[in-house]
Amino acid sequence: MGSFSIWHWLIVLLIVVMVFGTKKLKNMGSDLGGAVKGFKDGVKDGSTTDSGAVNPPAGQVTSSQAADKTTIDVEAKQKS
Repeated sequence: MGSFSIWHWLIVLLIVVMVFGTKKLKNMGSDLGGAVKGFKDGVKDGSTTDSGAVNPPAGQVTSSQAADKTTIDVEAKQKS
């Protein structure tokens, strides 16, 4: 009584196809597949940083990057 038989599922499937149409269901399936693929690629890209090299966050300047030629680096010193 708690579970549906195969005939219940076939009737539900028939109603869904009649309401949405096969073209719309195909488009929804391909959109869902693309979203899952994009998620998997994003997860895979996030886990590839274990190669030993640490990438700096975007927008930060590291010591290996060259400064502008017009920028003057001044160190403040106290007078004794």
